[in-house]
Amino acid sequence: MNFARVMENRMTNVDLNSDLGEGFGRWTIGDDAALLRVVTSANVACGFHASDASIMRLVCAWAVAADVAIGAHVGYRDLPGFGRRFIDIEPAALAADVIYQIGALDGFAHVAGSRVRYVKPHGALYNAIMHHEEQAAAVVEAVTAYDRTLPVLGLPGSAWLRLAGGGRPGGRGGGLRRPGLHPRGHAGFARAARCRAARRAGDRPPLRRHGHRRHGHGRRGWGPASLTRLDLRAW
Repeated sequence: MNFARVMENRMTNVDLNSDLGEGFGRWTIGDDAALLRVVTSANVACGFHASDASIMRLVCAWAVAADVAIGAHVGYRDLPGFGRRFIDIEPAALAADVIYQIGALDGFAHVAGSRVRYVKPHGALYNAIMHHEEQAAAVVEAVTAYDRTLPVLGLPGSAWLRLAGGGRPGGRGGGLRRPGLHPRGHAGFARAARCRAARRAGDRPPLRRHGHRRHGHGRRGWGPASLTRLDLRAW
């Protein structure tokens, strides 16, 4: 028996993930540069719930320099509410907004020498497409139209992932999944924030990929992320 192959098949890859680029203009939220030294993937705000062109370009450049995967953190057009308020938007308009956001971030990622690697809806949109069939279908349509090979992040059992065909638009199987985002104020929110996982499935050998997410906003967000990474290395 090939021991190295057995160990490879049992390998668990942990993705340390954070929301980044959530400032706007002169306002800075969190320490993106510090977090990018410890995370392995970044959900970068695309200008609708937070961020702007200058911040997106800078964060993409930093992410590429740090070899961090860039994800499009798409949301409702809701800067005043930080994307945490449900918006009853027409599906066609929502699809257009999501395409716009992915494309904007992908442009800056391309300039920096990379590309958008996955899509993760933000805040109220993330929660809404758990059960809102029309909006879930609109986001699936948007990702499929832009790049049907992009992995997506979502709640297991959600309309979003079901319509995406098991985690990847187009029903091709595979993709990224993330369980357990509770609305703010829910008793399970803090616990879920520490315990969310991302799993990559597909045709590759059964390498398990788990994710641990830190919120980027807050001056001390990088501290717990650093400790988490140290803990994972020790483990």
